[in-house]
This record gives sequence, C-alpha cells and structure tokens, in this order.
Amino acid sequence: MRPGRVAIGTWSGGRYLGFGERLDDERLLKLLRPGGGIETVLTADTYGQGNADAMLGRAIADVPRDDFCLVGAVGHDFYTGDRDGPRGFPRFTDPSLRGPKDYAGYLRMAAERSLERLGTDHFDLLLLHNPDHIGYSSEVVWDGMAALRDEGVAEAIGVAPGPANGFTLDILDCFERFGDRIDWAMLILNPFEPWPAELVLDAAANAEVEVITRVVDYGGLFWGDVPADESFGQGDHRRFRPAGWVASGGERLAAIEPIAAAHGLTTMQLACAWNLAHGPVECVVPTLIQETGAEARPVEDKRAELAALPAVELSDAEVARIREIGDNFGSMALKGASPEHEGEVKPDGWPLSPELIAAGERWGVVAERDLVQTPAADA
Repeated sequence: MRPGRVAIGTWSGGRYLGFGERLDDERLLKLLRPGGGIETVLTADTYGQGNADAMLGRAIADVPRDDFCLVGAVGHDFYTGDRDGPRGFPRFTDPSLRGPKDYAGYLRMAAERSLERLGTDHFDLLLLHNPDHIGYSSEVVWDGMAALRDEGVAEAIGVAPGPANGFTLDILDCFERFGDRIDWAMLILNPFEPWPAELVLDAAANAEVEVITRVVDYGGLFWGDVPADESFGQGDHRRFRPAGWVASGGERLAAIEPIAAAHGLTTMQLACAWNLAHGPVECVVPTLIQETGAEARPVEDKRAELAALPAVELSDAEVARIREIGDNFGSMALKGASPEHEGEVKPDGWPLSPELIAAGERWGVVAERDLVQTPAADA
C-alpha cells in the first residue's frame, strides 16, 4: 500500500515524544491501530529506542497486513552510539561509529530489527530519518537504501529531514543527486509554517518525489485546545517555541476561520486541506495531543476529526490568502547548510558549500536572502 491522505505517527499520544499527557497503553494502542478512516501509520526506530516500534507492533498485530500502510524510519544509531542529551543519538554515518563500507550493513540491520519489533516482514515505505550532511549527499547511503527496496525490505524509500526546520539546500541537492531513487520525502509544513519547506516543493515535483507533511497541527494550535498560558509540562517539545506563539497564532487562527467555515471544515481540517493543495503533497500527519486542563479535548475526538477529512479543494486565491496570513519567513534559525552557521560541522548544521549554493540557485533559492532569520522576526 501507499500512504493515504491522512496518517498517524507514534510521536502522537505523548509517550515517545513530549506532547501533552502520556496516554496509557490501552488508549495509545487504540489511537495507533489502523482503521476508522486512518490506514497509514508511521514510526521511527529511535523513538523510545525501539519501544515505539514495539507498541505499534501490538497495535497492528490483529490487522490484516494488506489493510494498512506501514511507514518506518531509521538513521539514528542507538545500538552503538551514546545519547547526547536532547540532541538524541548520533546518526549512523557519524565517522566515529563507522565508515562508508558499513553504511549498507547498518541500514539493513536497523530495518530488520525494526521489522522484528513491529512483527511484520516489510515496510511499505522506509525513510532515512534526520540525516546529517553525509546522509544527504552520500551515494553509498542511497545505494544502501535502494538495496532495501530492491530486496523487498521496503516497497518504497524516502528521506525525512528534521525534526527541526531547515535543510533546504541539502534537500534540493539530495533530490538532484538521488531523485531517481527517492520515492517520498517527509517535510514540516502547515499554514503557519510555510517557510522554508515551500522552497523545495517544486524540486520534489520535478523529481517525482511525493511528500508527507508533519507538524500540520502547528504544535497543536489547529486542534483548538492548546493552553493559552503555554503551561506545557517539563519535556514538552513545544517549550522550544518562542514565548507568545500561542497568542500570536490565535490571532492568525481567527483570521482563517471564515475560510474554514465557508467549506464546512474545522481549522485542523483546513490546515490539512491547505497542505494537500500543494502539488506533491499526498499525505498529512498531524500530531494527536492529549492536552491538560478542563478545556482539553479527548484525543480520540481529534483522531475522528482527522479521519473525517473531506475531499475539499481550496481555490488558488484561498491558498494564497492563508499563506499570507500565516507567513513565517525569517522566524527561526534554520538547520542544515545555512549562511548563519558558524564553526565546525555539527550533526544538524554545517557551512554552505559551492555545490549547495548552486543547487539552491537552480531552484531560485538564494541562501543569504531566503534562508536567514530576520531581525524583525527575531524580535
């Protein structure tokens, strides 16, 4: 199977990534189990160091394999690498762990171990998760990924930048180098965060790479029950967002509500429809968050709302108007190759190179103009 229009990931439910309350096993299993209008499920082996795989394995155990699409992700080496605090585990391409001759072997091992935990024999789609500079640019890496597809370990392969925003030039260069092998990409995109992922969509379409979008919910704001006082618990990923983002987002939310109402959509459904209005975007994966407090909606209601997404087509004018309201250009420092990067190469940031600059310019992306944090946005 191929990914459907809507999907759910194991980062939902607050168990393996910090978002809202942690669901107990029973609720999380029901949330993740394919069915009820959501037949695509995603996991990453590094979430809970395999525990997210195992939980999803329990959720899909009694579902016929042909009835759902399974998307996995590998790339962080928690088998031999040491965790670096909130930065997580090193990429498998870290030179201190192995060299190019061992890349393919690691990818095969990681994919097979993930499948064992999931209790199945193949992925419908396997993503290279949050690669470093080597992962984006190494032919050996993509030969290894392609081999997994050729061997039937995965029906399709792709790349999943992030979880931070950025990597724009690296994605463009990766599509140009390996677009003939890459089937899918998973990007951060929503009406209030169109930048910078919008800069790579034309290149994805040109390479015939289909796109899954995550963080469609904008930190949960589009669900309508994010705590107004930003009282997020310790470890909640939204604590990394700038102070005041809920209030400012609420103002923009009010501005797009008339468009949602005109189509009979909730604001979350409008966010999904806006993403799907962009050519190569074929699948949306919001985060399902059980918020705290009296105003919190049951996460089960959010799942049902996502599953009921109507097939609505927004006009070009509506898409442009929503993008204007949600414009976030320059709102953050970006990861990957960046004109603002200083110092040595890091796992999630590195200097510009002539090759990357040229790749950007071929797609109309000028790093010093299009990939910088602006003083006004920073203030």
